[in-house]
Amino acid sequence: MTSTRKLDLTFLGVAVLWLAIVAWLFIVTPENRDGGFGWTQPLIAQGWMAWTLPTALFFHFIAGLLLLFSWLGLRFPETPRRGILGIDTTRGDRLFMTLLGSAFINLIWLGFGIGPQPWALLACLVYAATVFRWV
Repeated sequence: MTSTRKLDLTFLGVAVLWLAIVAWLFIVTPENRDGGFGWTQPLIAQGWMAWTLPTALFFHFIAGLLLLFSWLGLRFPETPRRGILGIDTTRGDRLFMTLLGSAFINLIWLGFGIGPQPWALLACLVYAATVFRWV
C-alpha cells in the first residue's frame, strides 16, 4: 500500500469519526419545554460553560476545516502565491485571514445591529470567496 493511500485512509477514518461526533451532538441535545429540538439548551446540565448545540457545531466546524486543510496540505502541497496584498500566502494563511475577518464581520454586524445574524453568514461566505480567490 502506498503512503498516499495510507494517508487518505487515515484521514477518511478521522472524517468518519468527525461525522460521528456531529451525530452524537444532535443525539445529546436536550428537548425544549415544548418537546421540540432545544437549540439553545445547554448540552451539559449545570456545566461550567453553557455549551449549546450551535456553539459546539461552530468549534466542530473549525476543527473540521483544520483537518481538511491538513489533509490538503499533505496530499496536494502548494507553493505560496502572491495576491493583491503583495504578500506570499498559502491555503492555511488564507483560511486564517478568512476566520479572523469573519469574526470581525460578525462583531460589527452585532455591534451596529445591521440585521438578523444569519445574514452575516452570507457576508462571511462572500468575504471567504474573495480572500481565497484574490489574496
